[in-house]
Amino acid sequence: MFKGFQEEYKDFLIQLRFNNNREWFHENHDTYLKYVREPLKALVAEMGPMMLSIDPEFDINLRRTISRINRDLRYTRDKSPYRSNMWISFKRLAPEGKVVPSYYFEIFPEYYSYGMGFYNVPRGVMDEIRGMIDERNQKFMKIHKLYKIQNTFTMEGRKYKRIMNKELPEDLLDWYQRKELFFVCDRKDDMILSPKLIDVMYQDFKLIEPIYHFLRELT
Repeated sequence: MFKGFQEEYKDFLIQLRFNNNREWFHENHDTYLKYVREPLKALVAEMGPMMLSIDPEFDINLRRTISRINRDLRYTRDKSPYRSNMWISFKRLAPEGKVVPSYYFEIFPEYYSYGMGFYNVPRGVMDEIRGMIDERNQKFMKIHKLYKIQNTFTMEGRKYKRIMNKELPEDLLDWYQRKELFFVCDRKDDMILSPKLIDVMYQDFKLIEPIYHFLRELT
């Protein structure tokens, strides 16, 4: 059962940030397992089956759902071997090269975050959304209204600098200009130390379930 994280996970991630080498990590591997890896496993084990009510095809396998702390060093100048953040994600299994929206939960030393969206959103998806905005498509406008009336998640992601449609109001332009698209809730409270985190997060995930299905259909 998930019992919440303990304060020690923050200390571990902060120390890892300043001691990012294999020798230090190996010396503190048990701390990593106890305060980071095991709580994440418990979180997935308990929350995974709940997420199937949002999408029965979510992959909730522990091995594929939890991020690795080892960084991929092949395509980066930063050769630090470890991350100072960890995350879990719930998404459908997809053929290689196909991008699908996912739900996520992520921990940093200073805060935690959860939400839903794309990692590398397909350009065709954003083009289709822009077309729906131009037409004031009813399906999109219903999703837009849902986003506007909630106050838990904010829309984030890189934008084009050049305004693509100067006639749009600011709220629709916020969608229209996106290169990336995800909905984020960042928190710094102590809920992460409580088993109630699962209930709070699941309730918030259900809040944006219609947006998830809207984006999934576009892929």
